[in-house]
Amino acid sequence: MFEEIKAAFNKRYVSSDGRVASGTQCAYVLALKFGLLPAELRPKATEYFVSDIKAKGGHLSTGFVGVSHLLPVLSNMGRADVAYQLLLQDTFPSWLFSVKHGATTIWERWDGWTPEKGFQSPSMNSFNHYSLGSCGEYLFEGVGGIRPASPGFKNILIQPVIGNGLTWANASYDSIRGRIATVWKCENGRLSIEVTIPANTTATVVIPAKDQSELTESAKPVTRAEGVKLKHSGNGVVQLEVESGTYHFESPM
Repeated sequence: MFEEIKAAFNKRYVSSDGRVASGTQCAYVLALKFGLLPAELRPKATEYFVSDIKAKGGHLSTGFVGVSHLLPVLSNMGRADVAYQLLLQDTFPSWLFSVKHGATTIWERWDGWTPEKGFQSPSMNSFNHYSLGSCGEYLFEGVGGIRPASPGFKNILIQPVIGNGLTWANASYDSIRGRIATVWKCENGRLSIEVTIPANTTATVVIPAKDQSELTESAKPVTRAEGVKLKHSGNGVVQLEVESGTYHFESPM
């Protein structure tokens, strides 16, 4: 059924060069998120998607339907730099625009209040609304790098998106298995990552590093660290399998 829907979607809405009809950020993000585009057109669609963001001065233009997928899709398509640009944007419309004007919760509308127009209609203008607040998923899974690798966090994936405008991040999640936490910091040309994995679980930790020989855990070569097993090294990352516990990784940037 999915393949039939995909074929119909492409026939009706997708051009041969990867453009999605209407050309909105929402149209591109949903097509990419739900695998509706042929593999060969996904990079081109991402280019058009990013071009629209650039044309809007580095601003988002999605609403309830697309906003929750915006940052994760950009990261998954290799454009974490653009995801961070949107996350850290502080002019209208953006998350930090409202923060700059005193918000302590996330609003229902990007223009719930503006200096020019004041408040929106009270009939649809909540100042504590989850939909646009769904960026919180990216703060935990992207910036903090905490993701389930199997149901209930029995197996955990730790893969923070490093840098791109931030020099540090501190995140924790109280899962059914216990607290999962990450702290990363970029300082003096070095990256440090502290990872806490709860009892009776295992985790895959993916760390940006040119080679495993440059990566240490608690000041020891990572290949000699207790509870750590090297899974893969290449393409600028080192992938480790770790047991429960707290680990202190460090590598040159």
